[in-house]
Amino acid sequence: MFDPLMVMELAVLGLGAGLLAGMLGIGGGMLIAPFVSIILERRGVGTDISVKMAIATSMAMIVFTSLSSVRAHHQRGTVRWDIVKALAPGIALGGALASAGLFAILKGSALSLIFAAFVGFSATQMLLNRQPKANRELPGWKGQTLAGIAIGFLSGLVGAGGGFVSVPYMVAHNVLILNAVSTSAALGFPIAFFNTIGYIVSGWHNEALPPWSLGYVWLPGLLVTASCSVWTAPLGAKLAHRLNLVMLKRIFAIMLYGLCAYMVQKGLNA
Repeated sequence: MFDPLMVMELAVLGLGAGLLAGMLGIGGGMLIAPFVSIILERRGVGTDISVKMAIATSMAMIVFTSLSSVRAHHQRGTVRWDIVKALAPGIALGGALASAGLFAILKGSALSLIFAAFVGFSATQMLLNRQPKANRELPGWKGQTLAGIAIGFLSGLVGAGGGFVSVPYMVAHNVLILNAVSTSAALGFPIAFFNTIGYIVSGWHNEALPPWSLGYVWLPGLLVTASCSVWTAPLGAKLAHRLNLVMLKRIFAIMLYGLCAYMVQKGLNA
């Protein structure tokens, strides 16, 4: 399963995902998953398995990306750790329900369409740069636990870091956008950690998985992308404080529409 071309492809993916994770607080999973599924299918892995492994591997990468990214944001004092602590318990529960439950039951074709819908929604959100009006304060622990469950569950189904849900949620509750992006990067760790455990458990006894698999996590993909992403995530966090993020989001949104179309085609043809 190791060859120079594959390693180069995964390295480029990791570098790009790390940069985007640091700049936009999105985890990079939406970029990684479609390309990992292509790489796996070119090596003989069926669509049903390749989609699940791509989602699981992209989520596992976020464990490392988030640590590198959040360190840079924390040094600038923009992470709201009180929000991270409040949402984390719900995220753990929601992630377990998705990754160790529904994820294992759904076919890869269904997951492709769910992934495409989420990517299409996220691309539109980025393209229009719409943020909800900040008209209320953060709820108490019950409300934030429920919000955490929703974020963790949705992230577990699509292998994303949850930034497209958590950032608008925080902005709607009077959290400044820069704090919301930084805090979303920090939330990426519990989202990725608990969902990755679920992917490993749900795929543990699946005999159809290729070599070098840990449950649904594809270890070669994780090793290369994670090793590269940790180098560019801090750079992305620095750029987030300097560049015009509105224009960057719009450029990235156009690319996401292409990935959305590909995943729709994959889901319908599987």
